[in-house]
Amino acid sequence: MNTWILLRGLTREQAHWGPFPALLRETLPRDTVILTPDLPGNGTLWQSRSPCSVKDMVEHCRQALREAGHAPPYHVLAMSLGAMVTVDWATRYPDELAATILISTSLRPFSPFWHRLRPLQYGRLLRLLTCHPTNVEWEQAILEMTTCHPADPQATVERWAQTRRSHPVSVGNACRQLLAAVRYQAPSPPPKVPMLLLNGQGDQLVHPDCSQTLAQTWQLPLITHPTAGHDLPLDAGPWVVSQVQAWLAQRPQ
Repeated sequence: MNTWILLRGLTREQAHWGPFPALLRETLPRDTVILTPDLPGNGTLWQSRSPCSVKDMVEHCRQALREAGHAPPYHVLAMSLGAMVTVDWATRYPDELAATILISTSLRPFSPFWHRLRPLQYGRLLRLLTCHPTNVEWEQAILEMTTCHPADPQATVERWAQTRRSHPVSVGNACRQLLAAVRYQAPSPPPKVPMLLLNGQGDQLVHPDCSQTLAQTWQLPLITHPTAGHDLPLDAGPWVVSQVQAWLAQRPQ
């Protein structure tokens, strides 16, 4: 049985994948199981306290999977903070991961902080955390920061706002997740797990050079969508699936 783990980023949850897991599922073997666990503080775990370290997020994921009866090795596709969790997982437990796809990630010490979080978003993020926006205002801002051409932006904002009403992420948990992302430092040698990097040239949240630098430093394959933003699965879901499918086909079985 193939088990795929999909991990989202800062303050996001399994509902934010939208139709992407179903798109991916269509291209994988019939015995594949796709899981979309939430990080503590997000989604179904919104009442939990978010860890202040990526390492603790990894341990939570590993324990939750074991308790649910899902044994490694896993394929992991992850975005942003979820990609940092995946890198730490691959570094400390390489035998548990068969392959990984990292989307729109950035890692210290390879990229400066003003690339890892682009300065044009500093003011907007500060307003979100301090000005008590409505759910719709919050999700509209997130959509504008993370996408360039979503298929149905109004419906997406409405759906995300409903998700936020059901699973509100506290300011404290958002800050702890941001702290974990800022503090995490990746290893100098790459993890001994196959990795593919994907990003979008239109990313307004994380500079595309972050993935480029990581690809050069770790000698990893990188494929860049020419127009998509940070949330590649939303902006270009079929494209992501096709890149994953092609990469898996090239790898020795």
